[in-house]
Amino acid sequence: MPFQLMAKPSGASCNLRCTYCFYTEKENLYGGSARYRMSPEILERYVRAYIRSQDTQVVQFDWQGGEPTLLGIDFFNAVVALQAKYADGREITNTFQTNGTLLTDDWCRFFRQNGFLVGLSIDGPRACHDRYRMRASRRPSFDAVMAGAARLRKHKVTFNTLTVVNDDNARRPLEVYRFLKKIGDGHMQFIPAVERLPDRAARELGLNLASPPSPENKTDTVRVTPWSVSPEQLADFYIRIFDTWVRRDVGRVFVQFFDVALGNWMGAGSGLCVFAPTCGRAGALEHNGDVYACDHYVYPRYKRGNIMHTPLAELMASDPQRRFGEAKKDLLPQYCRGCEVLPVCNGDCPKHRFAQTPDGEAGLSYLCRAYKAVFNHMAPCMTMMAELVQTGRPASDIMGALSSQGAIRRSSAPGRNTACPCGSGKKFKRCCGA
Repeated sequence: MPFQLMAKPSGASCNLRCTYCFYTEKENLYGGSARYRMSPEILERYVRAYIRSQDTQVVQFDWQGGEPTLLGIDFFNAVVALQAKYADGREITNTFQTNGTLLTDDWCRFFRQNGFLVGLSIDGPRACHDRYRMRASRRPSFDAVMAGAARLRKHKVTFNTLTVVNDDNARRPLEVYRFLKKIGDGHMQFIPAVERLPDRAARELGLNLASPPSPENKTDTVRVTPWSVSPEQLADFYIRIFDTWVRRDVGRVFVQFFDVALGNWMGAGSGLCVFAPTCGRAGALEHNGDVYACDHYVYPRYKRGNIMHTPLAELMASDPQRRFGEAKKDLLPQYCRGCEVLPVCNGDCPKHRFAQTPDGEAGLSYLCRAYKAVFNHMAPCMTMMAELVQTGRPASDIMGALSSQGAIRRSSAPGRNTACPCGSGKKFKRCCGA
C-alpha cells in the first residue's frame, strides 16, 4: 500500500515560539537547541527511496518543520534536482508548510517556478494570530506573515491557509473565516489545539507536553493546557462556519474538514487519517533520517528506524507500524462502535483518546462531544450534497435548494432546552448551543 511521509529536513528548528506548538520541544530529543539540517547524503537517500516506494504515477513530497525556509532556497533547489534525477517518468509534486515570516520574492519565485503548493500558518486577524504565534523574542509575527501572504499573491503562488483552533480564536469563528477568505485563495485547513500537561514519561524525556495515550500508558485525569480548545468551543466554531459556508460558499471556498466529512458521507473514504478507520500510512522523517510512526508520535518508542540503515519501504511496512495503524480501529471503545457518527468520525486521532466514556471505558477522544454535535448538525446538508454529487450535480447546488427553503435554521439541531446531541447530558443552550 502507498504511504506518505512528512519530511522535516530542519527538524524542530523554528524562528517562532508559538505557545501551543507540540513540535518545537522535540529538539530536546536531538541534543537541545542546535540548528538542524538534513545532510545531502540523507536527502538523496530519502528522495530516491520515497519515489521508488510509491506505486502511483504522481508522487507527492510533503515538507514541514520546524520552519523549512530556515534551510534556504539552495537546499530546495537540490531537492528539485534530485526529484528530477530519480523521477523515472513520474510526476513529482511538493507541498511546503511555512509560518510565512521569512518569505521573500526569491522564495515565491521558486515556489511558482517549481509548482509548490504552500501551506501558510495563520490563526486569523491580528488579535487572534498574535495571541499565541510569537517570535522567540515574544514579539508578534502577524505583520511578517501578512507580508509573506502578499508576496505569495504577487507571484501567483497557490497556497492554503492552516489555522490552529485554540481557546482564543475559537470564540470568533466567523471573524476568522471571513478574514481567511479575504487573504487566501479559498482553501482552508483547521487543526484543533489539544495538548495535555506533562506526564512522567514526558518529563523523563525533557518535554513539556504529555506523551500520547496508549494501552500501557492510560491516563486517569484529563489535564489539558490552558490554550487547548474545549469540545464545546470546537463544536460552536465548526457549526457557525458551516452554516455560513453551506449557504454561500460551497464550490468557492474549500474547508478541508467539510470536504473530508463529505467524502465519508459518500462512502468514498477519508482523505485525512484523523477520520479514517485506521492510520499508520503517514509517517514522519526527521532531519537525520529517523522515521517515526506519525508526526504526532515523534517519541523514542514510536521510532521505526533510520533510512540510512533500513530501506524506507521496509520501515513503513514493519509489524510495529502495521499494529500502530490497526490499533486505531481495534482499540475503539464500545461506546464509539454504536455511535451514529462513527462512519464519519472513526474515533478521531488516537493522540486525542485520553478521555473516558460515560461508563468509564478508556480510549474516548477528548473531542468526542464536539464531533458528535458537529456531524449531527451537518447531517441533513451533507446527505443532500452527497445525493447531488451521486446524481451528477455539483454539491454547490445545495445553496439554491437552501435558499428556496429559506435560510438554514441553526436550530435544526435540538431546541435550546432539549438535551445536547453531543452526549454531554447538558441542555443544548448550556453546551454546544451556548
